[in-house]
Amino acid sequence: MSSDGNKKQFWKRNTAKVPGSIQHVYGAQHPPFDPLLHANLIKAGNKPPPATPGKPKKATTFQEFESITSDAWDVGDDDDELLAMAAQNLNIEVVMETANKVIENHSKQQERQRQDDTTEPEQREEEAQEEAQEEEEEEEEDEEDRGEEGEVTSPEVSFASETSPHSDGRLVKSHSEAPIGSPKDADGERAALHRQRSLPHRPPVIPLVARMADQNTSGTPAMTEREASRLDKFKQLLAGPNTDLEELRKLSWSGIPRQVRPIAWKLLSGYLPANAERRESVLQRKRQEYFGFIQQYYDSRNDEHHQDTYRQIHIDIPRTNPLIPLFQQASVQEIFERILFIWAIRHPASGYVQGINDLVTPFFVVYVFEYIEEEVENFDVSSLQEEALRNIEADSFWCMSKLLDGIQDNYTFAQPGIQRKVKALEELVSRIDESVHRHMQHYEVEYLQFAFRWMNNLLMRELPLRCTIRLWDTYQAEPEGFSHFHLYVCAAFLVRWRKEILEERDFQGLMILLQNLPTMHWGNEEVSVLLAEAYRLKFAFADAPNHYKR
Repeated sequence: MSSDGNKKQFWKRNTAKVPGSIQHVYGAQHPPFDPLLHANLIKAGNKPPPATPGKPKKATTFQEFESITSDAWDVGDDDDELLAMAAQNLNIEVVMETANKVIENHSKQQERQRQDDTTEPEQREEEAQEEAQEEEEEEEEDEEDRGEEGEVTSPEVSFASETSPHSDGRLVKSHSEAPIGSPKDADGERAALHRQRSLPHRPPVIPLVARMADQNTSGTPAMTEREASRLDKFKQLLAGPNTDLEELRKLSWSGIPRQVRPIAWKLLSGYLPANAERRESVLQRKRQEYFGFIQQYYDSRNDEHHQDTYRQIHIDIPRTNPLIPLFQQASVQEIFERILFIWAIRHPASGYVQGINDLVTPFFVVYVFEYIEEEVENFDVSSLQEEALRNIEADSFWCMSKLLDGIQDNYTFAQPGIQRKVKALEELVSRIDESVHRHMQHYEVEYLQFAFRWMNNLLMRELPLRCTIRLWDTYQAEPEGFSHFHLYVCAAFLVRWRKEILEERDFQGLMILLQNLPTMHWGNEEVSVLLAEAYRLKFAFADAPNHYKR
């Protein structure tokens, strides 16, 4: 089959827009699944045959590409001073030192892990061999004893004194209880058991939002001495009459403790003033203003002029993080509908675009933590007081609005901001890893086919929610974090998978990989390394754009 035919079949399977389908929205985290293609890919030595050379038909306009591509398509004014303050540059030495330290520590840890992986299996194998030899010697002695006593031995009962694993998980003490088998079967069972013992220890699986409440999402829940010290620094900084936003950004770049994340995010986004005395009055005024919008606009959602917008929002909300029970609660979905509808009405240049619904979730989760101590993924929001829920809703709306103000050209007609960023990503990757770039060119994979979603949803569909929240700590601390710095995070993220990318030898394999990158076990450590690599790229290329232009 031709390359053109393979691509058409692939896109037909993976981009069909079925109303109500979770699959077509949730790409990598909740991917479209083709069982036949997936089965072929995972069979050892039986990957799909490489596509025969052939030039695929390319879309001649962005709108044509929109109609055939992946899932993310479908049809405050008084805070300028705070935003200007938030746009000041970080101290380069501080962040560069952090980046280098993170990468150095991670490299040392990986080296230790490699040494453990190579030495432990050898030790286990030696121990297993010694145990097997001892068992054989004991069996020989038992047989000799039985021979001296005149007992008759047979193959079926020669191992009767052992305890062996039964197929249903029981331990049987004699062959009167165990399945009858030959000595070869017993030897095979023992060999399999020895191989199991020699395998390296696997880390426990981390659920989708495991320990979202903890600062250390990929490790133990107990707070380390270093984390406790960082929390004290945050509390001291936030306790003053005027918070030093520059110092807050420096602290926040490496992650914000859960206990102070709500107030830190509100300050970093420009939603709250640095002056502590003004905060309560600003909160009260902004919350009243939001619910004034609800009274003014929300009843118009069924009007002919707005009903298409509301219908699309209503369809998309249940698809938002469908694996997390919190977001499937009716009251939470109603909150999201109000937030997104009001934002769309107040921003007619873009209106609502599919994918914006994802951007509410990190703010909502973080601001729920302001009122609860337990884990949030199964939390019943109806147990909260009505005032608390109203505060969470209003705060989420305003902070999401602040974020979107900086990237609104991502969502205006033809989404020019995304097109520019995808092009910049392609140029950047061609300079930092030419092998990866040429490999994708060779198999005719266009960056827009996979990186569109990375820009449109800020990597939220590529990473677990716990990782997104950690990522946004840094984005809010970094000047133009959600727009400019995000480009370098995407470049570091792509190159992170260079080994897997170079192993794929056809268009379909590459697209399935890039839409289903294995990040479900990621935690703080992996995100910190990703951010450090991204900062190094920014440091090298941001002030010298000609370095990545051919």
